[in-house]
Amino acid sequence: MSLESQVMDEMKDAMKAKAEATLRGLRAIKAEIIKAKTEPGAHGEISPETEQKMLQKMMKQRKDSLEIYQQQNRADLAQKELDEIAVIEKFMPKQMSEAELKEAVAKIIAEVGATSPADMGKVMGVATKQLAGKTDGKAISAAVKELLAK
Repeated sequence: MSLESQVMDEMKDAMKAKAEATLRGLRAIKAEIIKAKTEPGAHGEISPETEQKMLQKMMKQRKDSLEIYQQQNRADLAQKELDEIAVIEKFMPKQMSEAELKEAVAKIIAEVGATSPADMGKVMGVATKQLAGKTDGKAISAAVKELLAK
């Protein structure tokens, strides 16, 4: 079942249940799907990889906004972002734990032969490709920095 049909099914259920927060998140996903389908070269179709990248981008945007709202003590706006994050997470693959991430990054460091923080670029290139969809770039970067600093 494609992401679009899953979102549409969830939207119907959210409308029936009058779940405004869920509906807001689903509408945001649907809008991004429509936008991706109408981009030049898309031909009205989007690949599962594109769907995952789109969801990750949406998740990052929400987390960045959440951070700003929390710094400005705007609990009302922060709650809206949290609600949308919860909806988006339902459609994303299971995210890696911190321990799993460090283990994967340690293997990549060994594969690449990195020994110092100067090798971060080599490690990040491989890590972002291998771990795409499983965790966000900030977490990968933090793990790489930590492990190369040792």
